[in-house]
Amino acid sequence: MPELPDVTVYVEALGRRVTGRVLERARVVSPFVVRTAVPPLATVEGRVVEAVTRHAKRIVLELVGGLFLAVHLMVAGRLRWRRPGAPVPRRDGLAALDFATGTLLLTESSRQRRASIHLLDGPAALAALDRGGIDPLRATREELATALRRENRTLKRALTDPRLVSGIGNAYSDEILHAARLSPVTRTHALDEAAIDRLHTALASTLLAWTERLRQEAGEDFPEHVTAFRAGMAVHGRFGRPCPACRTAIQRIRYATNEVDYCPRCQTGGKVLADRALSRLLRGDWPRSIDELDERTRGPARD
Repeated sequence: MPELPDVTVYVEALGRRVTGRVLERARVVSPFVVRTAVPPLATVEGRVVEAVTRHAKRIVLELVGGLFLAVHLMVAGRLRWRRPGAPVPRRDGLAALDFATGTLLLTESSRQRRASIHLLDGPAALAALDRGGIDPLRATREELATALRRENRTLKRALTDPRLVSGIGNAYSDEILHAARLSPVTRTHALDEAAIDRLHTALASTLLAWTERLRQEAGEDFPEHVTAFRAGMAVHGRFGRPCPACRTAIQRIRYATNEVDYCPRCQTGGKVLADRALSRLLRGDWPRSIDELDERTRGPARD
């Protein structure tokens, strides 16, 4: 799922291309992508884009006349910038927005078709989409502590809950927790003041660093390689590979379609967290520590 750094770079790249331009036509291939009926989507045609902004994980085109075209990419949605009048791809295309200088395509590789477009009349209608989470780049330490302690959740679930913290998903939550040296399964009510301090610092530093990195990678081009798994990440998607801080093999917890990746030395005091797949492999004889696991599954760590 594109998260705050990815969405920010999308917004910047799109803003350079369409701010001050007329949105000439809106083409929809998959009718289910448009989640609002009033005003009709055709209302956007002929209107100038005043700004492109980010609202949590949504990309918003602000149009003359107080209309807001909000796009949520969900897990598998992506944006493509193509030549003017480019066709919508048959296989994964959902919609297209045509400008004189180019066409913005909305695609989705998943068959679930969860990406969405909302056309909203006025700031109040846009604000109604807000899930209520704090902005991790603007929140004070006290605001973060209040949000996390609202419910007694695991840190992983709290960081990815848009009602508590906005803009963060599976990938960057792993990176933030590693930077803060915190276990993903620590309960939010158990966080001490030092842990809150580290988490507050790690939120901003991780998100800002990755935003700048993605910005540099894209340059003046439109971002085309938006993915949850990137070279240079410390733990996310690096199961079995060495932690960049201590060289311990990264471990994971898999559930449903997601996974939590973490370093047992840096984050859990050497404890290996329960994972169903690994538990079946070891036939229920669960290791008490990463050292014990290493002895049972010894092999060269992959870099």
